[in-house]
Amino acid sequence: MNKTIRRAAVFSLMLVLALLVRATWVQFYDGQALADSKHNRRNAIERYANPLGNIIVAGKAVTGSARTKGGDLAYKRTYTDGELYAPVTGYSSQVFGATQLEGIYQDLLDGTDTDLRNPLDTITGKRADPGDVITTIDPAVQKAGFEALGDKKGAAVAIDPKTGRILGAVSTPSYDPTRISTGDSGAWKELTKDPDKPMTNRALRQPLPPGSTFKLVVAAAALEDGLYEDVDTGTDSPNPYTLPGTTTVLRNENASAPCEDASIRVALQYSCNNVFAKMAVDLGQDEVRAMAEKFGFNDASQDVPVRAHPSVYPSDMDKAQTGLSGIGQFDVTATPLQMAMVSAAIAHGGELVSPHMVSRTSDSDGDVLKDYEDGTETKEIVSASTAGQLRSAMETVVEEGTGTNARIPGVTVGGKTGTAQHGENNSKTPYAWFTSYATSDSTGEEVAVAVMVEQSDAARSEVSGNGLAAPVAKAMMRAALGT
Repeated sequence: MNKTIRRAAVFSLMLVLALLVRATWVQFYDGQALADSKHNRRNAIERYANPLGNIIVAGKAVTGSARTKGGDLAYKRTYTDGELYAPVTGYSSQVFGATQLEGIYQDLLDGTDTDLRNPLDTITGKRADPGDVITTIDPAVQKAGFEALGDKKGAAVAIDPKTGRILGAVSTPSYDPTRISTGDSGAWKELTKDPDKPMTNRALRQPLPPGSTFKLVVAAAALEDGLYEDVDTGTDSPNPYTLPGTTTVLRNENASAPCEDASIRVALQYSCNNVFAKMAVDLGQDEVRAMAEKFGFNDASQDVPVRAHPSVYPSDMDKAQTGLSGIGQFDVTATPLQMAMVSAAIAHGGELVSPHMVSRTSDSDGDVLKDYEDGTETKEIVSASTAGQLRSAMETVVEEGTGTNARIPGVTVGGKTGTAQHGENNSKTPYAWFTSYATSDSTGEEVAVAVMVEQSDAARSEVSGNGLAAPVAKAMMRAALGT
């Protein structure tokens, strides 16, 4: 064999060895990653080869599966009242993946979850029959919030304070997930490019300045800290109040309101900015932040089980910024879920039961796989005494103050309105908020609700928490309590 042939043979052998090494690497090291890749068409073919399991609301499936007419994907996902329940279900698309409950419980819903397999399935690799996800959502509450928000851009969350069950999670405008379940690129482009962002879950994932609803957190900090003995003790609050270190004068919306040195009760009743800005400065940003974080602010791992966007109470503020934070402005942000949690904790004697929207999962026979027991994760936010003081003041807000549109006959209602500035120098339409709780005088049943209206057709002068958000909360509270 001459030198040229020998070199060619050695080179060819090296190529073969390199190919074998690469093939071995791909098979044993990259194989699982390639198999799990979202670009692997076989995964979609396998997932949609059979009907999926369902997401259940009050015993009825709000999802389904329908046979396709062609292609290599045998079934497509369908939705009942898709726009109504999209903030709960999310979507499952043959092309665009899955989100929210559809994404979190994807393995359960398509039958690949190991909890569904019996020993024989494990040996043979056979896919099990899919399971179901049973939610805590009350369809009457969900529908009441959706219809009350109507054409407004906004969101609402209702929680049972005693159990932590999320009874309603509404976001408007919404969308029908059926439109994108087969991967319709035109529908996908339309929805993702829509300036109103219908696919954004505003209930859980759109934090905005909470305005005066945040005054409840400041009041809780003042009472727990002992800055004021009770909600009827007069405060040291000049009116108007000049923010420390500035010439900025903080005034109140109602110039004739009795806000000078007002008690916490009166200050909540009339939503006195001077009182809570001064209170936040007197407490200091660390004290207010500590209370905000007890309620759930700055928590980046709030799962219900959908991951909620963190609500934020900022750090490293000067005294003027701390004062603005005391009225829910500056860089304070909150989701409707977060503000519903504030009211829920106050309603439940100062204890916050961890909110959740899934009660259990089951296999195809209806046998329970996991039971998410109500009320198992509870923490004390404020003392029972402080909670009672705040409830009394919140009830005054609804009976005699800025929240009268939330009154319900035969029901004790407490609430707090909020109107948050929007845009530079408040140049854009303000956000309207209302956070509340209601207790049936006859049954003792409770519900906490928070509503945020981001945009409506109302004139700027008519934008208020009482005018826009309180009626939505009232509708959801009445639905929850059956009044």
